[in-house]
Amino acid sequence: MTLRFGTAGLRGPVGDGPDRMNVPVVTRATAGLARWLTDHGHGGGTVVVGRDARTGSADFFAAAAEVLAAAGFDVVALPRPLPTPVTAFAVRELGAVAGVQITASHNPAADNGYKVYLSGGAQLISPADREIEAAIDAAPDAAQIPRVTVVTSGEEIVDRYLARVATLPRSRHRDVRIALTPLHGVGGETAVAALRAAGFDDVHVVPSQFAPDPAFPTVAFPNPEEPGAADALLDLAASVDADVALALDPDADRCAVGVPTADGWRMLRGDETGVLLGDRILDSAPHGSLVATTIVSSTLLGKVAAARGARFARTLTGFKWLARAGDGLVYAYEEAIGHCVDPDAVRDKDGVATAVVVADYVAELKASGRTLLDALDDLYREFGIHLGGQVSLRVDDLQRIDAIMANVRSAPPQTLADEPVTVTDLATVEGPSNTDAIVFEGPAVRVVVRPSGTEPKLKFYLEVVAHGDRSAAEAKLGALRTWAVTVGDAVS
Repeated sequence: MTLRFGTAGLRGPVGDGPDRMNVPVVTRATAGLARWLTDHGHGGGTVVVGRDARTGSADFFAAAAEVLAAAGFDVVALPRPLPTPVTAFAVRELGAVAGVQITASHNPAADNGYKVYLSGGAQLISPADREIEAAIDAAPDAAQIPRVTVVTSGEEIVDRYLARVATLPRSRHRDVRIALTPLHGVGGETAVAALRAAGFDDVHVVPSQFAPDPAFPTVAFPNPEEPGAADALLDLAASVDADVALALDPDADRCAVGVPTADGWRMLRGDETGVLLGDRILDSAPHGSLVATTIVSSTLLGKVAAARGARFARTLTGFKWLARAGDGLVYAYEEAIGHCVDPDAVRDKDGVATAVVVADYVAELKASGRTLLDALDDLYREFGIHLGGQVSLRVDDLQRIDAIMANVRSAPPQTLADEPVTVTDLATVEGPSNTDAIVFEGPAVRVVVRPSGTEPKLKFYLEVVAHGDRSAAEAKLGALRTWAVTVGDAVS
């Protein structure tokens, strides 16, 4: 068994053998990528190579850069561990034919990965992934693949990225106190520099989580969405009387937002942040601009877009699709706290740029005595209360996910939360919406069931819409949660 190359590139546990992340696997993968680029007319072009600070990243980075250089490419090997969005930015900024980022994003500490960007700075999609995989299969043994030494460079690219991010604020207000954690990843230094470049100097960081540490010692899973992962951040935010709390995932391409409430601090759901930022960006975007989200995200952004004279697109999950949502794209998000706030510069999710845009929005609201929750309530009054949630089932045996999906397909519910629902099996539809997911929709409820594309999880994405009666909506959401848990427990 070998580690397969897909639309996310490579991702898996670090270790020996062809089914793990190691130098020989990365060497052969890079040889296959180099062959594919050459065969498609990009031989000798610029390729950007970056890395995070996970176990093995330095060695995998060196292997990728050296194989590409030996294959005749002009390699820009970024100077130190940096956020994934910096690599994505560099690909567009330099007109590169490809980019490689060594990262496993928010996966467990044992994992690492190999992410590929194509010309234009978007992630690869089919059939490129299958063609590259075929080229990898045809590559010789790693020991036979040439490598030449590469000198790191590109510090000026980091400066240009920071300068670009500093242009994103839309207001003149800077009075905001920020609590920040990079969650042991590589985003801390860059995020603080970006916030300061944009004029936000009152930044407090979680000391125990600021320096990169591949063991991620203070969290069970290095993912801001996981229960407990943001506890230290919220404690810091409360202790320093912050206005907003920001949590980056380990490669800083995602950003979670925490807010103060009457009952203490809480993290916003990705859908809550998504619609807030979408409305914020549309406020100054040209008429007819495009915003996008995915099939598993809230329906609210589409309603906001229609009311603001904007276009709206819903894509399959993943920024490889969102980045290609259409011309005039000004904002895209996925509910898993991924936000693309500057598509002209970074055609992928960017946690650092998102942190700057959120800080700017919070500062402007604060100047008028308001908060993000006030802005969210305004949207709920205009479009209805949209409550959402997720039930995530982590498994040890992937066959259990297949069995649960088969059960749901064979005996789909006719009602959910006492509402009749229609069933759409996206695995059976023709065209670009085809994927392994099942959608249940009723007058005021929506549930999407799908396997995760990056982790051993089955996910249930839940949404309830209500007008005025929040308690009834919360009861319906609870009923949806109960159904999802029951479905998961039915196959042990």
